[in-house]
Amino acid sequence: MLRSLLEWFRSGGPIMYPILLVALFGLAVFLERLYVIVFRSRINGPAFIERVMQLVRGGRVDEAIRLCSQSRAALPDMGLLILRSKSHEEGDLQNVADAASLSVIPRLTRRLQYLPMLANVATLIGLFGTIFGLKGAFASVALASAAERSDKLAAGIAVALNATGFGLLTAIPLTVAHSYLAAQAEQIIEQVDEFSVRLINALVDRPDVKIAAR
Repeated sequence: MLRSLLEWFRSGGPIMYPILLVALFGLAVFLERLYVIVFRSRINGPAFIERVMQLVRGGRVDEAIRLCSQSRAALPDMGLLILRSKSHEEGDLQNVADAASLSVIPRLTRRLQYLPMLANVATLIGLFGTIFGLKGAFASVALASAAERSDKLAAGIAVALNATGFGLLTAIPLTVAHSYLAAQAEQIIEQVDEFSVRLINALVDRPDVKIAAR
């Protein structure tokens, strides 16, 4: 099986190596984003939000801060920045939330756009390889005898199409990976927006709550 794959790869010509490079780079981006978005930033958002809201409404802001500081996920980070604000004025808290969004949200979305770009590059390189291979196939047919032309042409086309096949084989998983990660990031961003609004409203409703000095 492995030998057949190697033969198929080599038969595609030198253009297969740039596609392989694109595939490896895309895999590295996917794994890094998978760790950040799915493993590090995903928590039980609704349960976490409700717990923090209960603490804030009960005047236990310091406990809410400790809860948020236990995780490096996007949702606790947003809560931590808002809860540590020295002002409970709605305008000031909204400014803190806006500034926090500029810090928290880009950590989820950065480098995601590389995946569809790499998918397009892999497809285009594959098409280029096929065109280059077809040109070579037709050139070899012109030099062959009449009896050999059909066989040489069929073999040349089959080899030339390997590049397009490999390009698509790279592009399809990268496109699916981008869709999955983008959906996960969007879900977290929606939770962050909901959390910041609810937290600001709770703090404005409790102007008597004070945060212990640190």
